[in-house]
Order: sequence, then structure tokens, then C-alpha cells
Amino acid sequence: MANMRFKAIETAYNRSTISVPAPSEKVADYYGSYTFNDDVMKTLLTPEAYLKVSNAIKSGSRIDREIADEVAAAMKAWATSKGATHYTHWFQPLTGGTAEKHDAFFDVTPSGKAIEKFKGSALVQQEPDASSFPSGGLRATFEARGYTGWDPSSPAFLMDNGAGGKTLCIPSVFISYTGEALDYKTPILRALHVLDKAATAVMYYFDRNVEKVTATLGAEQEYFLVDKALFYARPDLVMSGRTVFGHSPAKGQQLEDHYFGSIPPRVNAFMVDFEYEAWKLGIPVRTRHNEVAPGQFECAPTFEELNLAIDHNALLMDLMNKVAERHNYKVLFHEKPFAGINGSGKHNNWSMMTDTGVNLLAPSTKPKETLRFLTFLMNVVKAVHDHADLLRASIASAGNEYRLGANEAPPAIVSIFLGDELIRLLETLENRGEVQLEKGDNVFYKLGITRTPPLMRDNTDRNRTSPFAFTGNKFEYRAVGGSANSASPMIILNTIVANQLQEFRKELEARLELGEKKELAIVDILKDYYRESKKILFQGNGYSDDWVQEAAKRGLTNIASTPLALGKYIDPSAVQVLEKMGVLNEREVHARYEIELENYIKKVQIESRVIGDLALNHVVSTAVKYQHQLAQTAKSLMELELVEEAQPLKELIKEISQRVYIIKQAVEAMTEARKKANNTDDIPTRAELYGSEVKDYFEKIRYEVDKLELLIDDEDWPLVKYREMLFVK
Repeated sequence: MANMRFKAIETAYNRSTISVPAPSEKVADYYGSYTFNDDVMKTLLTPEAYLKVSNAIKSGSRIDREIADEVAAAMKAWATSKGATHYTHWFQPLTGGTAEKHDAFFDVTPSGKAIEKFKGSALVQQEPDASSFPSGGLRATFEARGYTGWDPSSPAFLMDNGAGGKTLCIPSVFISYTGEALDYKTPILRALHVLDKAATAVMYYFDRNVEKVTATLGAEQEYFLVDKALFYARPDLVMSGRTVFGHSPAKGQQLEDHYFGSIPPRVNAFMVDFEYEAWKLGIPVRTRHNEVAPGQFECAPTFEELNLAIDHNALLMDLMNKVAERHNYKVLFHEKPFAGINGSGKHNNWSMMTDTGVNLLAPSTKPKETLRFLTFLMNVVKAVHDHADLLRASIASAGNEYRLGANEAPPAIVSIFLGDELIRLLETLENRGEVQLEKGDNVFYKLGITRTPPLMRDNTDRNRTSPFAFTGNKFEYRAVGGSANSASPMIILNTIVANQLQEFRKELEARLELGEKKELAIVDILKDYYRESKKILFQGNGYSDDWVQEAAKRGLTNIASTPLALGKYIDPSAVQVLEKMGVLNEREVHARYEIELENYIKKVQIESRVIGDLALNHVVSTAVKYQHQLAQTAKSLMELELVEEAQPLKELIKEISQRVYIIKQAVEAMTEARKKANNTDDIPTRAELYGSEVKDYFEKIRYEVDKLELLIDDEDWPLVKYREMLFVK
């Protein structure tokens, strides 16, 4: 095994940078060239068909079958002209990845001739077998069929298969035979619809020209790059996506010299190649840089409509994996692939935009716009305050359990950072927020609130420890895990904000019916919201132990356990709001809860098996062999009457024996705990047993193994070490 390690190291260190020829065109010339975008539709569709598709994209209106036939013909012509041979409905089942079933663009006639074929029926709907996708009980064996349906609001695109052919990918929803959502896209589309209606209704009080409000998202993606040879020499990385063993190197990230440093040439070549492929697919990747941990990097896109941004992030992760192969890398999206250094998040930057071009979370110096800004800001704060546990559940996973609360990540406590200027403004509003009306629509607050304080000067983005932070003109949900589908937290966030905006409108309407002035009524409601929600606002260091104690005093929950966090999905209040808003019905909520629990169980189970295998078959066996060598040396020294000189070796032999004994005992106990959990029929109980009794042994075993790594001769150690994986250029 050690030979395998050194061969992998030699291969990795002898890699040369793969040359990536620079595109001859400007980015603007090929950006989106692999997408069936608006310009392509204008060219290939009749005006009538183009108008109907555009209306479907903008308002969700239905596309009739005749128009679908025309769109399908245009898509096929466009795709085949670019080398496509197959098409697929591209969807996002509840596996955490994306799914495809490729069909060729042809059929065979009775005479045996092949003819090109792609009808509107195939564009609009397909029937992939749903039997192997997680359903949480939403389908029976005799109802294994599932349906995928075209989502016109997300453009079809071409995926290069890397072997001379391309596939037309059609973004789609995925539902069960009985109509329930089996994917991420269906509920996110529902959530976006209800948010649009609720926010547009509230905007009626500020601007009656607004007809649509769109949620926007920019998902910053953190990731690690590991040389492919080193990756395959680590069975734990291959099996579980993270290293279950590995002693911290002498130099990790403590100097923070990797952060924003010069990008290594080989990594830069990968990034250039990836960005070129992303731009062809219309993914607006704009930023790339080194992250703080060695071997860690980040890319960030421009903001987009939220549904499209989620599709693009899912596609981006798939694309990164494929491009990395060309550069002999493996991409790690796991939230905590290496102990002792930063893990990876996916910072979800969220806001709301009107069809008149106004960002509803952008502060302003104009009084009327300030009132609008505060209205939407405080409704978001109130929504997060009232449904913090549900928002916490939306980011719970086996991987994120390692990251949340660690040194570089937000704690499991959901809190909101607004910045000192906004807090001062809200305190003043609560305590002395009198309003006087003058001519026109201007609203003036006393005590310096006639204009927004200078919070625009980037002083809202200084607290990197907050899980949910206001960052100037958006909220950034930083607690989302690096491997997550952003749809999961965005379904919840958009739903609870839509619900809160509906409640706000009801309260305001009731006051207006009593004859209150609109501006006075709004201010009074916002004052109440601030008073009710202020305990969730925290401007300090979220990493500190003091905050954990302070949060407990405030009554904020700190749910570190993933099974317990997931349990918040099925709290009556959570089910009620999701069902009331028409985003997920009770069956769908319970199904997702069960799916997430099963996913957690399986991931912890895999890690447990990997730990047992590596500990006994790799580490202990190596330790025993090395111990035998030491014993032979000690014996020789004793025979030479070098008793004192033999003593350190005897102590080393004893220490190895003790650590091997602890490892073997712990692995056996962990296996028994796993058997106990597996024999438990109740899924929530099984998940809790895996999260406590099984997982409790992980660190115990790791501690002993990592100590052995420092004791055993480097030439004999079987696993690629951290220093060898993290610093490859």
C-alpha cells in the first residue's frame, strides 16, 4: 500500500500544466452559444410561437401542444446543427445530483430506415422510471413510473459528452405517478410563484406600476482540488468524499498565505478551461480566487433569476467534475474533506427584484424608498425569526454537520447580522420613530432618519461569522453546505418570506380600514416586527463560546445534530406554512424528511465502514509490522547489552500496542453500534443512533490513527498524507 502511496505522489508531482488555448473570440461572442436562448428562439420560431413561449417564461402560462411541436422542431434543428445526437430531460431528483436519460434524435420506420424525430410530446413530457429515485413513500412499487415535464423558464442547453457527441438537455420538473413533487425544481417554482404574488401585492403600497417581483440568487461555490492519483490512493475520499484520517501538517492554513494568493498555473489552467465551458452554457461565472485553506478555491457568478441560478449551480458542479478530469484533478465539494482546515460552503446571496428594475433590499437616501426598503428588510427578518428552525433544517446534512460550528463556518444557531448602522436605525425607529407627512409622498422620520445612514459603504459585510447576513443589498445565507443543492434552503426562504409578506399585508389592510394613514401604519407594524424579532439579530463573533451562551439566554435554538434538525421539517408550524403556501403538501414534507434521514443514515454508515476498513486493514496491519521491526531492533540492542538505548524503542512499542488495542476495541464497538442501529425499524430512531452511538466512535478512532501516523516510519505509512494532498501545485 505504501508503494501505491509513493507512486501516486510521484505521478502527482510530475504532472505538467495542460495547455488551454485561449478562445479567439471575445466572451460576448460565444457566451450562451450552447443554450437555446431568447435570441435563438427569435430566429427559429414564428412570432406567434415566440410570444407564447415568452409569456410562459414570464408569467407561467401554459404552452399548447401545437406550439410545443414547433419549439421541439426548432430545438432539434438548432441542436443537431451543433453536433447533438441525443436529447434528455435534465432534472434534479432528491439524490443531491442531477439526472439524465438520453434518447437519440431518430426513429426507425417499418421499412428499416432511420428518420430524425423529436416531437412536442417528447419535449413537454417524458416517463423515466422513478423506482430507483428516493420518494419517501410517495410511490408504491406498482406506481414506479415518474413524469418529467419541461420547464420553459430555464433554457435548454447542449452538454458536450466528451466523445464527439453532444446532448440536448431540457431542464425539467420531476413528479410521481400521483402528482407529488419528487425533485427540487417543482417546489422551488411553487415558492417563487407565491413570493412573486405576495411581494407584488405589498409593492402596491409603494409603486402600482410593479407587476412582478423576482427572487434573485448568486451562489458562491467553494471547493477543493486534489490530484486524481492522490485521490484514488485515498479510499476514504473515493468512498465518502472526505478524509476520515489524517494528521494536520506542520503548516496548514495558519499563515493564511493561500487566501487570495497567486493562483497556481495548473489550477489556473483548470479554471480557464472550466470558465470557457461555463460561459458557452450561459453560466455567468465572474470571480475566481484561492480560498483560505490550502488546496481550496472559489468561483462566484453574477446574480440571476433564482430558478435559473439553481439550475446553473447544479450544472456548474457537474461541469467542474468533467473539466477537472481533463486536468487530472478531482473536485471535492464535501463540506469538510480535511480536518483542521476550512470546509466548503455555498454562500447563497438572495434578494428580490421588481420588473421595474428595483432591488427591494437596496437601501436608499430617499425617504419613501427607505420606508419600502425597511418594509421588505423587516419582513425578511421576521420570517427568519419565526421559522429559524425550518431554515436550519433546510441545510442539515451529514457533511454540513462536520462544518457548522467549526472554526471557519457559522454555528448551528440561526442568527441575522444587519450591521451597526441598520441596527441603530431600527432602534431609533422602535424608540422614537415618529412620522410627519409633508406635501407629496415624502415621509420624514425624526432624529436623523430623514435619510439612510451611510451603510452603503460596505460596513455591512464585515461579519463573516453570521449564518444569515445582510450584505448591503441582499441577504447572504452562508450556512449552506458546499455539496448542497441551493434549492433546498431557497424553497424554505422564499416560502417563509412570502408567508410573512401576506401576513404584513393583512395587518396593513386592517389598519387602513380603520382609517390610519398608510405610512404611520407601516411604521407601527415595522416597530412591532423589530420588537418581536430583535433577539435573532446579532452583530458579534458567531464563533465564540460567549455567543452560544448568549443565544441560549435569548431562547434561540442550537441544533447541532442533523437528525434533530431534520425533525423540524415535520413540526406542525413548518408543515402548516408549507402547505398553506402551496409549496409542499403534508405528504411531500414527510417524504422529504424521510428521504433526508435515510440519506444521513447511509452516509454515516458508509463512513463507518470506511473507518473500520482503513483502521484494521491499512493502519493496524501497518502498525503491527512496524512494531515487529522495532521489537527486532530492541531485541538486538538488548543482546548487545545496550539496555538503556533500547528503552525508547520499548516505550514506542508499548505506545503502538496501546493505540492498536484502542483502535481495535473501538472498531468492534462501532460495528456493534451499527448493527444495533440497523436492527431498529423506526427511521428517526435509527438516524439518531447513527448520529450518536455510531458516530461517537469516529473521533476516538481517528485520534489514535492520527497519532500512529506520527509514530510509524513515513516509508511504511499506507495513506497519502495531508501535506502531500493539499500543497500540490
